[in-house]
Amino acid sequence: MTTAPGASTSCSNGLSKQTTPALPVSFVMEATGIYYEPLAYHLHKLKQPVSVVLPNKVKHFGKSLNVKSKTDRIDARVIAQLGAERQLSDWQPPAPVFKALRELTRHCTDLKKERTVLLNRLSALLSAHEPQAFVIKSHKEVIKKFDTEIAKCEARIKAELQKEEWLQEKVEKLLSIKGIGLMSLAIVLAETQGFALINNARQLTSYAGFDVVERESGTSVRGKTRISKKGNGRIRAALYFPALVASRHNAALRAVYQRINAGKESKMVGVVSLQRKLLLLIYSMWKNDTIFQDRTIASGGQERKPLLRHKDGVFENKVGRSTDLPTLDELPSDLSSEALLRQ
Repeated sequence: MTTAPGASTSCSNGLSKQTTPALPVSFVMEATGIYYEPLAYHLHKLKQPVSVVLPNKVKHFGKSLNVKSKTDRIDARVIAQLGAERQLSDWQPPAPVFKALRELTRHCTDLKKERTVLLNRLSALLSAHEPQAFVIKSHKEVIKKFDTEIAKCEARIKAELQKEEWLQEKVEKLLSIKGIGLMSLAIVLAETQGFALINNARQLTSYAGFDVVERESGTSVRGKTRISKKGNGRIRAALYFPALVASRHNAALRAVYQRINAGKESKMVGVVSLQRKLLLLIYSMWKNDTIFQDRTIASGGQERKPLLRHKDGVFENKVGRSTDLPTLDELPSDLSSEALLRQ
């Protein structure tokens, strides 16, 4: 790739001092949290070719070079060699709506985690001998403040999903999946940028860490098969409770859950399988612009009935379920929290 014409003069001067004009130039960096974003956005604004790679790819590439030491200078050389030897895809910034959703959903998730910590501390204090009334009151006031901020954040997330008509229509169709709530769906869409960079189901499975890892060698090594978990953990966390709800109230996925867990001691195998199936179902419905049709999936050699069907009309029931079916968003985040606050 060559340096794009129209870049700023300062950038061109800086490149000319460090590179040979006859050679193509590209920028490669690690995705270190959010700290790479200012430089990546700046280079993209200047129409410079920039690639962002995951740290584990850089780590494995360094191991292939037998690099044992780790310093900033060595890491820079490894990243530069990776960019020179491999054909890396150009980085594209996420759409503004998905960038806003990512920040809001992550903030909301962090607020809920902190609230859970305070609820646990309050529960412990109420079990202590003659706890200080001031401390208990302080905990309750902070928890109420967290509740207020969480409600504001969730309202902002809903507003973002309703800003654009096409996105709102897609969300309404995806909410027809029994077990999927608005907040869980918002996290999946935010972390995948609306599946903009996903080309197939296998890539999505690996991105979320649901790809299966086997460890076998000859006849002596028979490791336990598991998922890699080397992916976006926020997606897996967001789909955990929806999978539990679907295992009870979604007829199609309940049949899959029961078939997978038949004869198994741990039910988590079926839960993880439903998490993966829910993710792939959301992806398929997003790409095909369809809604969910609750039909039982036959097992064995029987014919499988389709889960999806097209619908041209407006989807009236936005949560896609009867009123007696709860979702994760409709259940209290902590069933004991209300009782704690009333004490």
